[in-house]
Amino acid sequence: MKVCGLDVHKDSVFCALYDGKVYSEVKEYETMTDHVRTMGEYLQGEGVQRIAMESTCIYWTPVWDLLEEMGFDLILVNPYQIKQMPGRKSDVKDAQWIAALLHKGLLRSSMVPDPVIKELRIYTRKYARFQQQTSQILTEMDRIMVTASIRIGSCVSTLDGKSVIRIIEALIDGKTDPDNLVSLVYANTANKKNGKLRQALTGNFREHHRIPLKWAKQRYDLVQEQIQECLFYMNQICNEYYSKEMELLTSMPGIKNVSAMCIIAETGADMNTFENSGRISGWAGLRPRNDESAGKFKSKAITKGNKYLRAILVQVAWAASRTKGSYFKEKYHRLALRKSNKKAIIAIARKMLVVVWNILKERQPYNPSLVHVYDPVKVERAIVYHQKEIERVSKLLH
Repeated sequence: MKVCGLDVHKDSVFCALYDGKVYSEVKEYETMTDHVRTMGEYLQGEGVQRIAMESTCIYWTPVWDLLEEMGFDLILVNPYQIKQMPGRKSDVKDAQWIAALLHKGLLRSSMVPDPVIKELRIYTRKYARFQQQTSQILTEMDRIMVTASIRIGSCVSTLDGKSVIRIIEALIDGKTDPDNLVSLVYANTANKKNGKLRQALTGNFREHHRIPLKWAKQRYDLVQEQIQECLFYMNQICNEYYSKEMELLTSMPGIKNVSAMCIIAETGADMNTFENSGRISGWAGLRPRNDESAGKFKSKAITKGNKYLRAILVQVAWAASRTKGSYFKEKYHRLALRKSNKKAIIAIARKMLVVVWNILKERQPYNPSLVHVYDPVKVERAIVYHQKEIERVSKLLH
């Protein structure tokens, strides 16, 4: 049986056939739609049904979609698993190597989402980028105000609050009187009473500050509008196809609608794709790497994986670690006694992913009674013990 290996690049595709004995001539095609379809017709004429290709950036996606429409059995492979030896690498040999591995059954297929999940992923990943852009623009606007000696950022906890936005709009309109600006701030009574807020809003705001601030605010408004559009389409897809999964995921502490939609987009909501919870943990890059030599562990850092899923899990882990009465809060504080905060939160993110796998696999909501919440008294005892140990070591050092 002939199989095909494709080495996909931005502008070219190298196509190699292998029947277990000999390779056919490796043909090069362009990645234009007509050329990919011509390649598909050539493969059909040769009796090829199975095709393997590397997941090279985004270049594999249009080739995959066109060949999938033509009825081929496709396999997408992580390039890390099929690296050629140094010095023996070329585009032609890469295509032949992929075909040989496919024929011998040595390739493990990566997860390729269905069309609905692909569409949802576009919106969720764009939403994440818009959030990053929002933070950058807010920082830029605060920097402009600081150069004009207006330090509202020193008196508020976040820069995206309504009070800060109202002050920015007033400054753009040319209203720089400190008393008027103070009246735009909601609450913040402590800083109002001691006069700190008025001092922070007394600046030297000029025209060359106002114009860049206006441009930044225009970009901010545009990004906020696009965020709302993203959320609309995300909700539309999830309410139509994944309403049950949304209900199950939001039963967990720390997971709300947006984070649930992002988890569904990255995992596909189908846990049959992953054999067990360990598989999905490794796929997300939330477990320690296995890097041992001569009995010594060189590194225990987490592995590479789906960065979008890992990012949202870390965010919900922070939220869950601050939810009163939750298992994840107690577990986080126990881990933080002997690990750094960052390592502890990664461990919580992994535990939450394991729970997500079980929830979606069993189709049952989160049940807090099934997890053991540690006794706070034991946590207090551990804190006292470590404090005494610190004091004892300090005395020995002195």
